[in-house]
Amino acid sequence: MTREREIYKVTLVGSAGNVALLTFKFIAGLLGHSSAMIADAAHSLSDFLTDIVVLIFVHISAKPQDESHDYGHGKFETIASFLIGLALMAAATGIIVAGSTKLAAWCGGEQLQAPGMLALWAAFISIAIKELLYHYTAHRGRALDSQAVIANAWHHRSDAFSSIGAAIGIGGAILLGDRWTVLDPLASIVVGAMLIKVSIDLLKTSVGELTDSSLPADTEEEILQLIQSFPDVQQPHNLRTRRIGDRIAIEVHIRMDGDCSLYKAHERASAIEQKLKSRFGLQTHVTIHMEPVKEQQCLTSSPN
Repeated sequence: MTREREIYKVTLVGSAGNVALLTFKFIAGLLGHSSAMIADAAHSLSDFLTDIVVLIFVHISAKPQDESHDYGHGKFETIASFLIGLALMAAATGIIVAGSTKLAAWCGGEQLQAPGMLALWAAFISIAIKELLYHYTAHRGRALDSQAVIANAWHHRSDAFSSIGAAIGIGGAILLGDRWTVLDPLASIVVGAMLIKVSIDLLKTSVGELTDSSLPADTEEEILQLIQSFPDVQQPHNLRTRRIGDRIAIEVHIRMDGDCSLYKAHERASAIEQKLKSRFGLQTHVTIHMEPVKEQQCLTSSPN
């Protein structure tokens, strides 16, 4: 099964769970008179909408390079991650606003209606299902090296977090009596704040990739070590790296003996390229610029 089909499969499994949960939680929130559960249902709706975003953009990112996209379409997947972060931010903001409105009404003397047990059970069921979806989606996202799928996994977990907060607020409002019904909207505000943090992390990662931020320092150090493992190559420098969707781009200058033939220099560059691709993926974009020095003898063998 191709990578694109695998991503579709993972996303569709999550979509089915989101549709079932948002319907159940919305009904439970209405019948159980729980603002926290209705907010949780809205979060599940945002999950479903982001599933659609992933399906659309992953299809585009899977297209090969063409005349208008020399480096392929991989960054469309990063755009999907960015939109997921925005959707999560919007959902979190809506949850906080709704909870704050009810909290203000309670502070003004309004008696809030206590939530029912149906809303509490809906929260427990959501926690279990969403945590399972998180582990499944995150595992497949790492295996497929898909930032969009991993971002979607965190959307599942954030929904589980929101359900935990909802369960605490709903449970407290039920068990502690009418004086503590304010725990329901308070829980929704806390949940919203947690989701804001998750969305900021997703947006930072996506913006970094869209603006061509470098790979982590430890990854760049590993790249340099792999290049220096060739005995006739010295002083790799001007290393530039970035992510392009699910693959990376590496550009580097190296120095070799100026008396080497063009054939041997090309052979060495090809060997370095293959070693980098075997480590970071066959779709890795590698550009090597040769610079001559007169310090050592040309070699034809590759390192062990």
